[in-house]
Amino acid sequence: MDITLPDGSVKEVAEGATVADVAAAIGAGLAKAALGGIVNDHPVDLSAPVAEGDSVAIVTAKSPEGLDLLRHSAAHVMAAALTDLYGNVEFGVGPAIEGGFYYDVKLPASLSPDDLPAVEERMAQIVKDDLPFERREVTRDEARQLFADQPLKLELIDELPEGESITVYSIGSFTDLCRGPHLPSTGAVSAFKLTKLAGAYWKGDSDREMLQRIYGTAFFKKKDLDEHLHNLEEAEKRDHRKLGRELGIYMMDQMAGVGLPMYLPKGARVIRTLQEWLRRDLYERGYEEVITPHIYNADVWKTSGHYGFYKDNMYFFEINEGTEEDPRLSEYGVKPMNCPGHVMLYKNELHSYRDLPLRYFEFGTVYRHEMSGVVHGLLRARGFTQDDAHVFCTRDQVIDEVEAILDLVDHIMTTFGFAYEAEISTRPEKSIGTDDMWEYATDALKQACVRHDLAYDINEGDGAFYGPKIDIKVKDAIGRTWQCSTVQVDFNMPERFDLTYRTEDNTEERPWMLHRAIFGSIERFLGILIEHYAGALPLWLAPVQAVVIPIADRHKEAAAEFAGELKGVGGRVEVYDQNEPMKVKIAKAQAQKIPYMVVMGDKEVEERSVSVRDRAEGDLGSWEREKFIDVIRDAAL
Repeated sequence: MDITLPDGSVKEVAEGATVADVAAAIGAGLAKAALGGIVNDHPVDLSAPVAEGDSVAIVTAKSPEGLDLLRHSAAHVMAAALTDLYGNVEFGVGPAIEGGFYYDVKLPASLSPDDLPAVEERMAQIVKDDLPFERREVTRDEARQLFADQPLKLELIDELPEGESITVYSIGSFTDLCRGPHLPSTGAVSAFKLTKLAGAYWKGDSDREMLQRIYGTAFFKKKDLDEHLHNLEEAEKRDHRKLGRELGIYMMDQMAGVGLPMYLPKGARVIRTLQEWLRRDLYERGYEEVITPHIYNADVWKTSGHYGFYKDNMYFFEINEGTEEDPRLSEYGVKPMNCPGHVMLYKNELHSYRDLPLRYFEFGTVYRHEMSGVVHGLLRARGFTQDDAHVFCTRDQVIDEVEAILDLVDHIMTTFGFAYEAEISTRPEKSIGTDDMWEYATDALKQACVRHDLAYDINEGDGAFYGPKIDIKVKDAIGRTWQCSTVQVDFNMPERFDLTYRTEDNTEERPWMLHRAIFGSIERFLGILIEHYAGALPLWLAPVQAVVIPIADRHKEAAAEFAGELKGVGGRVEVYDQNEPMKVKIAKAQAQKIPYMVVMGDKEVEERSVSVRDRAEGDLGSWEREKFIDVIRDAAL
C-alpha cells in the first residue's frame, strides 16, 4: 500500500500495516520513539491499521500531540490506582487538559490532599508493571453490561449516537469507556504528580451531584515536571487575588455581588495611572476620546444583534417612562460592550472620505452575566472596564490602520516586558459578509503582521461571525500565556446601523469598522501585571513609589518636608512616622512591594542627603537629595 507522510512523500508499506509498522518502515529510531499516530488528521493508537492512500504522521514525545497522549493515559493510570485502593469508585470523565489532566470521581469517602501520595504510590507500581493499554470495540449492550455498576458511564453510553462505535481500554484488570488513543503501555507514563483536589458538578450542571475532581500532570522528563511544579508554586505565590488583598489593591464583597471588584485607594491609583498613560499616547496617535452611557434602550441591542444573540449574557430591566395612571414600560439593557455607542456617535454626523479614518476610544465599563463558577478575581469578572476603541475607515485604509494598532500593541507589551505572539482567526462556517470582504479583511490582517514583522499562527474557522481577527497572546515571567489584545474587523455593525460616508466620487459607501482593545479588560490586565511582577509593580506604576522613614521623632519634620518635595515633582509618597522600630517599618515597606525606602537620621538632616534602600537590591547607600528627586521626577507621567 502507498501512504503519505507529513512531508508529502509517499511510503510503501505491506497490506494490513499498522501505525507501528509505518514507524518501523521509516526507521528503527522512530519505531522505538513512536507513541501513537495521526491518520487522516485523527489521533490513533500505534496498533491502528492504515489503508491505501492514508495520510499518516507518527506521534513521539517531541510531537505537539505527545503530551496530550501521555496525560490522557496518566488519567487512566490514576483511575486504575483509585480502583485498586478504594474498590467502589464511580467514574465520570478524565480528559487531558492544558497543563495536565483530571478525573471526576465519586468515592466511598472524600479524599484529602494527604491521601494523594498513596494514590501516586499505587500509580508508580502500575507504571513499573508496564501494563499494555488494550483497546477493543464493543456493542452498546456489551458496554452497558461492562459498566452496569457505573451509572455515570451508563449515562454517557446512552448519549452516544446510534451506529457510533464504542471502544473501551483496559490496563490490567481496570477497564474504562474511552475513545482513546493511548500510549502503548503504562511504562511510558514516566514523570507525574497529582496536584490538587476540587469539587465539580457532573457535566458542569449545578443541579447534578457534586463529584471530586482530582487534578494531576505528567511529563516525559522529570526535569520538565520539576520545572512545571516550580512554576505552579510560583503561580500560587503570585496569585493576584492573594496579592491584591495583601497590597490593598482591590476587594470583593459577597454583599455587593459575585464578580464585581471594588478598588481600594491604591488600586484606583494604579488604574488611573494606566489609563492616563494610555490616554496621552492615544491622543498623540490621532484618537479622540468619547464617553457613552452604561445603559441603552433595548432597541439599540435589537439593532446591534446583541438582543438576539447575546441576551443571556446581559442584564435587562424595565423602566416606567409613563405615569402612574398611564404606565409605559420600556426595556433597557446594561451594556456588555461599547461598540453600539461608538457606532451611534459616528452616525450622529454626515461623514466624507476626508474625515476617515475616524478613531474613537473610551475607557468604558461594561457588565456581563458570567456564570459564578467561572468568575475568577480580576481575570474573569462580571463588571470590568475595557480600553475600547473603534476605527471607521475606508477599505484602502484597513492595512495601515491595523499596522498602526500593532505598533501600539508593541509599545504597550514591550513597556511591561511581555514577549507576545499573534494568532489570526479566519471565517467560521456561519458568518455574514461576502467572500470578497472576508478574503480582503483576512489578507489585510496578514499583511499588517508581515509589515510589522510579527509572526502569526492561523486559527482556521475561529473568527467571529462578523469578521476575522488578530488575537495577541503574551507570555509572563513564569512562562504562562495570556490572551490580551484583539483587533477585529466588523462587517455587522456598519450594516445593521446603516453607516455611510461620502466618497470622492460623491457616492455613498459603507465604512469598514475595526474593533480594538489593547489591555482588553483593564481589570484582567492588572491581574496579569500583578502576577507577572509578583506584586512589585514598576516604579512609574507603583501606587506608592517611596516611603520616607524618620529614625527618631526629631527627624519627622525633615521627613515630611522631603516627602513634600517628592510630591511636588509628581511622586506618590508616604511617611512612615509611626512609633515603631526601624526594622519593622522597612519590613512593612518590603511586604507592600514599595520600590524605595528613604531613611532620614541626624547625618541625613545635617548633610541634606538621604539613605536609600531598593526593594530588590537592598541598601544603595547615601544619595544627594536632588539625585533621588530626579529619579522620582523621571518616573512621573
